[in-house]
Amino acid sequence: MDYRFYGWDTPDVKPICETFAAVRNQRDLYDRLCDIWCGYTCTPRLRDGWSENNKTLGQCAITAFLAQDIFGGKVYGVPTEDGGTHCYNVVGDIVFDLTSEQFGDKVLTYNGCEQSREAHFAREEKRLRYEYLRAELLKSLESE
Repeated sequence: MDYRFYGWDTPDVKPICETFAAVRNQRDLYDRLCDIWCGYTCTPRLRDGWSENNKTLGQCAITAFLAQDIFGGKVYGVPTEDGGTHCYNVVGDIVFDLTSEQFGDKVLTYNGCEQSREAHFAREEKRLRYEYLRAELLKSLESE
C-alpha cells in the first residue's frame, strides 16, 4: 500500500496492550481504520465534507486516543486554521499522524501541546464516536 500519513515511514511502534496485540504497527492500524472510519465517526462540524475519498477528515482526536490505547505514548495537538485542534501521536521519539491526509499537501508542524483525554471526552458526542471506533476495531480483530 502507498501510505501518505505523516510518520508512515518511521520505525514501527508496537502494541502495549494485549487486547490489541494483533495490531502490528501504526500502518496496520491505519489499514484497519480505513475500513471503519465513516461519516458517523467524523466530527459533526466536518461531516458535510467527509467522503470515501477523504476518510481521515474529522477523525483526528478519536483516532489519536485509540492509537494511544494501543501503542501508549502521548497525544498532542496543533491549532488549525479554523480554530480547532488537530491531534496526533508521539510514542518515545516517534511521531505519527494517522489522519494527516485530510490536509492534502499541506504539511503540519508537529510541535503541539499535550492533549487531555478527559477534556476531549467531556464532549459526549466525541466520547461516543471514540467508543464506536474502538468497538468496531475490536469486532474486526475478533473476527480474524
